[in-house]
Amino acid sequence: MTDRFSKNPLALAALALVAALIGAGAFWLFQRAVPGALADTDRARVGRVVHEYILDHPEILLEAQQRLQERQVAAQQSEALKVVAANKRAILEPIGSAWAGNPQGDVTVVEYFDYNCGYCRASLPTIDALIAGDPKVKVVFREWPILSDESIAAARVSLAAADQGKFKTFHDALYKAGPVTGETISAAAKAAGIDMARANAFAPQAQAEIASNMDLARKMGLSGTPSWVIGDRVVSTALPLEELQKAVAAARAKL
Repeated sequence: MTDRFSKNPLALAALALVAALIGAGAFWLFQRAVPGALADTDRARVGRVVHEYILDHPEILLEAQQRLQERQVAAQQSEALKVVAANKRAILEPIGSAWAGNPQGDVTVVEYFDYNCGYCRASLPTIDALIAGDPKVKVVFREWPILSDESIAAARVSLAAADQGKFKTFHDALYKAGPVTGETISAAAKAAGIDMARANAFAPQAQAEIASNMDLARKMGLSGTPSWVIGDRVVSTALPLEELQKAVAAARAKL
């Protein structure tokens, strides 16, 4: 085998290039498999070949980086989906009325959101359009208050509103009120007709839900709001309507 490579400079260069791109680990394994395959002189020669090839074809570095990123994303998705599979109820089933669309929908879209997130606010009409155009989809809203103390306070009241069947009214009222403050939270709660005594009694459950969401978001590798769980796709970014529809269609095709 070593003879064959030594007599074919192109094969040797290709082997060296692959080893260089894969990394020292692969090169070490090759050396272990073929002891003494490359002398010091050969190493220097191979090094020059690889160096010159990369200088002549720098685009392979971008290609290698892209391939690495694709593999990393695939690995992250795989781990995230394991978390989803092990925690379906805590991720896919809403608290009270914290959902919209078809309650018996065949595809569930889960949004992890923060009331202080501008991208979440911008996603409101997108979610409404998704529901309006797809009578079989269900959207579940999960509180993930990561941006401020006001976000946490809003999430607690929002969960109390969901417990009382008034999530959507509170949700819309708070977003319409502008920046999240103690005053706008109180005003939205009043507009939604929330029983604050009952909300205060619900506080420990609301806090437990927030803690659970925080933990699962970390385990899924979510990096910011809004984040979405749609079938076998977990993504942290604001998605346009077309991307949400594609993700729903892909999830539906696998049912």
